[in-house]
Order: sequence, then C-alpha cells, then structure tokens
Amino acid sequence: MENEVALQRAKDRVVRWMCGVKLQDRIPSKELRERLGLDDIISVLQRNRLQWYGHVLQKEDNDWVKKCMQYEVECARPRCRPKKTLERDCGKRLSGMWIE
Repeated sequence: MENEVALQRAKDRVVRWMCGVKLQDRIPSKELRERLGLDDIISVLQRNRLQWYGHVLQKEDNDWVKKCMQYEVECARPRCRPKKTLERDCGKRLSGMWIE
C-alpha cells in the first residue's frame, strides 16, 4: 500500500510537469489525468495483478508457478494473522471481480 501511494504521488508530479501546472494552480490531479487520457496508477496495477493471477490459474497443476500458490509465508511478528498464501490472499481481493 505504501508503495502504491508513493507511486501515485510520483506519477501525479510527472503529470503536473507534463501539463505545465503547479500545485499553486490548485487543479486536481484527477482532472489532469483526464486531460491526458491516463488511468489511475492504482487501478492499472490492480488490473495487471488480476491478469497475472488469471494466467496463473490457467496453468497446469504441475507447473512450478502454480505450485507457488500453496507456499505459506511466515510473519515476522510473534503474534500475527494466520499464515498467508497467494491463493488465499488474492482470493479475498478477487471476490466480486471478474478476471480476464
């Protein structure tokens, strides 16, 4: 999440520079992105993740990439949430969404 916010801010700075607009002009970043016909970086990242996840789901069961979905990740904290797997984590994010 932190990385996405930092990436969004960096992209907004570039969009402002491309449009020749300063923060003092008080024009929303969303409006500038619409002028240039650009999507929000977070939605682009989400779409790319979903496409990648869809490709992984279509692989054969003995493929090493698909086997990675079953790996469990240990948390660094002593008291933490249940172990995370790619399948469980992405499954929650994908609920109600359609994968291309």
